[in-house]
Amino acid sequence: MNAPVDKRVRFQDVKPYDAPARLEELQGPASGHVQLPPWVYWGPNPTVNLDVEGDVIMAYQATIQEGRTVDQVQILNRDRLVAIWPKLSMPPRVRELWGNRFPELTATE
Repeated sequence: MNAPVDKRVRFQDVKPYDAPARLEELQGPASGHVQLPPWVYWGPNPTVNLDVEGDVIMAYQATIQEGRTVDQVQILNRDRLVAIWPKLSMPPRVRELWGNRFPELTATE
């Protein structure tokens, strides 16, 4: 007897993700402190220090995965994103969406 095929649908496989049309739209700050909106990051401390790499990674992952385009253009900085992209851990669909739309991101991988 064959094992049943797993037909579960995971949320990450159907969740819609946003991305701007162009990387140049990302005009967020390159340094300093930023408070993430609760729909982007609902953790205990939504204020991140963009001068600390770990905070940048957390903020960028959350903003790309949970933020709307309007959030992304206000929070993300194009140059910081290009520099930090290889260190970001995200679901494959998100990485594929952004990597296909912005080949300059995957050029550094």
